[in-house]
Amino acid sequence: MKEKKISQYALIKKYNVSPAQITRLKRNESVSTHTIEMFCRILDCEVGDIMRYVQDEEL
Repeated sequence: MKEKKISQYALIKKYNVSPAQITRLKRNESVSTHTIEMFCRILDCEVGDIMRYVQDEEL
């Protein structure tokens, strides 16, 4: 978001992103593939730019 100079306010007001979706991403909580796709489209980026896979230690 910093690189693209898009604020949380803009995501909410201009792109109609739910504040809860932003919070879930910031807290590293589960989000839907639709949400990931929406952020990639808005930020014009790849999935790997906004998230990464971390394997559970229990496996």
